[in-house]
Amino acid sequence: MEHVVTSNPYFGVFVLFLLTFGAFIVTTIIARLASRALAAKNTEKIKLSVYECGPEVTKQPNRISPQFYLFALLFLLFDVEIVFMFPWAVDFKLLGWFGFAEMLMFILLLTIGFIYAWKKGALEWHNIK
Repeated sequence: MEHVVTSNPYFGVFVLFLLTFGAFIVTTIIARLASRALAAKNTEKIKLSVYECGPEVTKQPNRISPQFYLFALLFLLFDVEIVFMFPWAVDFKLLGWFGFAEMLMFILLLTIGFIYAWKKGALEWHNIK
């Protein structure tokens, strides 16, 4: 019989990870079984019928402009890029002039992308007609 090496400082973390994963699986299975056992299973004809109220449903006459998608995508792009500046700000003194020059290049690239999007009209809010 072999001896299990527990001298590694991360052995306890690994054991806790396995226990947590096992507890997650067991909890998920119990929740699924309990919900299936306790769910109401009375299916009436009126409950299964289509709910209709108001005017008759038709296809949407106007399409949603791709401008909304583009605007949201640009927002996410520039918003996520700002997140990259926080670690730089924390280690500003440690990085020195090299880190400062890298951040200036990063901001320059963001500014070029912003000006390009602006010139292409991606930031204009158009009305849907």
